[in-house]
Amino acid sequence: MTIPEKVDTPEILIDRDVLQQNINRMAAAVHAKGLKLRPHVKTHKIPEIAQLQLAAGAVGITVATLGEAEVFADQGVTDIFIAYPLWVGPRQAERLRRLAATTKIAVGLDSPEAAEAMAASLGESAGDFDVLLEIDSGHHRSGIAPAAVVGVAQAAERAGLRVRGVFTFPGHSYAPGMPLKAAQEEQLALGQASDLLAQAGFEIIQRSGGSTPTATLTGDSVATEVRPGVYVFGDAQQLELERCAAEDIALTVAATVVSRHEGDDVIPRRVILDSGSKILGGDRPAWTTGFGRLLDYPDARITALSEHHATVVWPEEAGLPALGDRLRVIPNHVCVAVNLVDDVTVISGGQIVDRWRVAARGKNK
Repeated sequence: MTIPEKVDTPEILIDRDVLQQNINRMAAAVHAKGLKLRPHVKTHKIPEIAQLQLAAGAVGITVATLGEAEVFADQGVTDIFIAYPLWVGPRQAERLRRLAATTKIAVGLDSPEAAEAMAASLGESAGDFDVLLEIDSGHHRSGIAPAAVVGVAQAAERAGLRVRGVFTFPGHSYAPGMPLKAAQEEQLALGQASDLLAQAGFEIIQRSGGSTPTATLTGDSVATEVRPGVYVFGDAQQLELERCAAEDIALTVAATVVSRHEGDDVIPRRVILDSGSKILGGDRPAWTTGFGRLLDYPDARITALSEHHATVVWPEEAGLPALGDRLRVIPNHVCVAVNLVDDVTVISGGQIVDRWRVAARGKNK
């Protein structure tokens, strides 16, 4: 596919046809396992994409912040899980109450102190919200060990909150050789936590897990739903983890060759693109082979990023692109790239068909 002539670079392009294929494929795979799909919309932050996901069978959406929840609730989404251990004070409580007037809201927590603060701030409306307890299944970020779950649940119940489930994020799946192991650990942690809660008399109806690397690996014996996000677009990390193929990449950054160098014995052959960290983002996990990939030149490597420059080392056996050539770059971490722009260009069949606003951009609180 060529970049439409009317596109000025750098620009985020979304291939609507590939996007729809990715949405349909994940929905079908999750349904076949007997699971529900609750995609994480922090990846795209775009209401039009959320509507495509819901139309394909998603039961609701996942967000990370109150601000994201407010954006999507305003666009008519009626079932939202804030998968984050919120600290709820009076201002956050008022926002939650406003959301609950039109939308089913569930929130996460992982400590007795957070439960007590949430309940105190919500007052009489505390029982109107479903609470899910976050379990650490191996990522070692937020979340509690499964063995500690009953104490937190009892504190939440005493405070007047409605404990309805557990959730985890198997974020350690984002590394080579880890997706299957992380999926297994996710299932073990969710199972242990929910068993302990059931023995303590809690009715657990929601067991939520699943990242993009693990969503199709998650079994249906423990989890009731999965929350992948990146699958709608794919990115260079998923490509290197072999959790997607090049033909599954729905989002690229259109970039122009602004400088080229044939190289010498000291400096490698390279081109410079106008897509720096201000549109690609700067994420580069240690195991990745560069700061992004080129969709049509898989052997090229982005070896350095400045704010407005991407240095691409070119393979010796391949012809060096000309000045002014336009290339498609795959960001390492697509969630970061989308959050750097106000809107995106939507293409189909190589033609521009729409522009979508990144409506939840910057909604970090």
